[in-house]
Amino acid sequence: MIATPLSKPTNLTSTAIAEQVRPLAENRVILNNISWDTFERLLADIGDRRKTLFHYINGTLEIMSPLSLHEGSNRFIEALLGIFTDELEIDMRRLGSLLMKIPDLKLGAEPDSCYYIQNEPIIRGKEVIIVGQDPVPDLVLEVDITNPSDRRLPIYALLAVPEVWRYDGYSLEFLALENGAYQPIAKSLSFPDLPAAIIVEYVQKRLTLGESGTLREFRKWVRENIVRDEMI
Repeated sequence: MIATPLSKPTNLTSTAIAEQVRPLAENRVILNNISWDTFERLLADIGDRRKTLFHYINGTLEIMSPLSLHEGSNRFIEALLGIFTDELEIDMRRLGSLLMKIPDLKLGAEPDSCYYIQNEPIIRGKEVIIVGQDPVPDLVLEVDITNPSDRRLPIYALLAVPEVWRYDGYSLEFLALENGAYQPIAKSLSFPDLPAAIIVEYVQKRLTLGESGTLREFRKWVRENIVRDEMI
């Protein structure tokens, strides 16, 4: 049996019980009644050389510190996307946990990872990306192994991020922004020929084959299953 990032709970009659057996993949702190000025001062004081990620909306500040289970999944999904875009000659800009904030709306977010695909030509020559002056990322990835990202989705919706992926250790969900809210979709807007099940399969395989071997297998899968002309 292929090892998986998590052994999915079975024979549990309560969601609460199921959540209790989920491993710790990130530490989170929620602070309420935080002013926007306080949030901006905190960003300025701490700077960008930190391992915590911030999300702010309606006076609530969420601070997340990713652990190895979280970061391992996050980084490997990005590695898979790197191979996919390389093989299909798709220009993609990786911007990690890019700070996205709009002072007029008093909201801010730092995703686990974000990517420019459709808008990559617009920001290609820029070292510094400022959301509001520059387009938002085309795709945001959130890893939700210990805690769901539900409270962060409204931030991305107000920022008008067109697509969000959510990986929970068991499955990967594609979400598209429709009428101000995110709805599940069968195919990714950014990569319609890359099924969610394939991504999950290779994220799991890395725990038995090793990361390098799994990436080689994935590159072979792309070459055998995806026709480049279909992506043009």
